[in-house]
Amino acid sequence: MKSKVLLIIIIITFLKLYDIKSQPIPSIEENIPFLVTFGKDGDVKWGDDDFVQIFFVVIPVKFIQPFYIRIFDPDCGGQFDELKAEFNTKTSFSIYGGKGAYTNPDSKNIDPVGNYKAGNLLTTKSFGIDTKYDNNWYSFGPFNPSEGELVSDFQGYVFKIVIEGISGDDGNLYRMFISTSNKENTPIEGCNAFTYEYTFRLYDDANNISHIYPYIDDKVISVKISNFDWDNDGIIRVISVAKNGIQLEASSEGDWKSQILPVIQEERNTSFDVQFVKTKYIKNNNVVVYVTNQYGELLPFYVSPIGGIPKYKGKIKPIKIKK
Repeated sequence: MKSKVLLIIIIITFLKLYDIKSQPIPSIEENIPFLVTFGKDGDVKWGDDDFVQIFFVVIPVKFIQPFYIRIFDPDCGGQFDELKAEFNTKTSFSIYGGKGAYTNPDSKNIDPVGNYKAGNLLTTKSFGIDTKYDNNWYSFGPFNPSEGELVSDFQGYVFKIVIEGISGDDGNLYRMFISTSNKENTPIEGCNAFTYEYTFRLYDDANNISHIYPYIDDKVISVKISNFDWDNDGIIRVISVAKNGIQLEASSEGDWKSQILPVIQEERNTSFDVQFVKTKYIKNNNVVVYVTNQYGELLPFYVSPIGGIPKYKGKIKPIKIKK
């Protein structure tokens, strides 16, 4: 009986560490409507600091079937995208695997400098105005999991997705899904995805709270959380197993704000929940966030938070929102 109970505990722990149900990017838990990347001639005051976004996808070593990386609404010029004057933007989506795709240090910069496209280029495609893919899906693949870079720390193969605004000044809004099918979104058991700098769109509705989940490993004693172009749209707060809604200094239009928070023992090997609580009905608000440890090393945001969504061991005082 004891062995069965132990097995159940191990299984539950595994499921918390690797959410097997979520391969959408952004995930349901994050409550983020879209990722956003502007063309290289965009204005940073519109909420994209460098016009490049990089995500990493981890495919478990035990998964040996072909898979697809699906992009929702990859074109720039339709229903969801952010128009500046006239749509003139092209966005490239490139998939990398092989040696260096993840382990090359330039892949993990907050700015697209150096060899951030390290690895083997598996496929790439650029999208401009294309009604075929407006409010529709495009599937890259199939990929063999072994085409990724085998990284023992993840017990899986890592693929890199580089999204880059190669021309124009409009905002391309899109989502992604890692799927076993090129026709529909079918999850891969044990798959997860992460980024080191998150650029995303907020809901216009102030009733929606968005979340991102930086992972705090066992070596972290403090974190520096930086946010860009929040537009004073409300409150940014942090919840963890030991923090009950600490409010961060929030950025205004086109600037950065940073704040350092201590990390205690019980918060290590868990995720923080960085919440974006709107108090205004600002439309088309895009924001950029990254987190570093005490050494200035970037910490990853997992779309399915490692250790599960953190719950404070106590009660959170409700925030009074001024109307």
